[in-house]
Amino acid sequence: MVSTTAVKRALAALATRTDTARRPYVAVIDEADAARTDLRRAAGFVDAVGLDRLADAVDAAERAGDEAAAERGRDALAAYRGFRRAATGDIDGSDNDSDGDDGASADPDHFRSGPGIPKPDTGQDADR
Repeated sequence: MVSTTAVKRALAALATRTDTARRPYVAVIDEADAARTDLRRAAGFVDAVGLDRLADAVDAAERAGDEAAAERGRDALAAYRGFRRAATGDIDGSDNDSDGDDGASADPDHFRSGPGIPKPDTGQDADR
């Protein structure tokens, strides 16, 4: 038979649980915020939850007047959008693919191939 003390302890533990007391938007924002420190976890969050749901959670936090959660959600959303831009190669945030009329990259640190150094076994001239 179960003791009264064990039942009271179990009921007290259930009553004080915080993971069920959080609003759904807070859970989404908390996970988004925590996941952005690990690339695999961030990719899993985007795949499982998605940025649309995160944006909805930010809106819900704003409607509820929870500015701290809304701000963390906006920061996380901006970070995930930055990850997406970096993954597609759009570092400066522009959506256009043209770098200019001359075909040169707008990024001065971008690698450009030069005259090249021949491999010793190819017999190529150094000025090719």
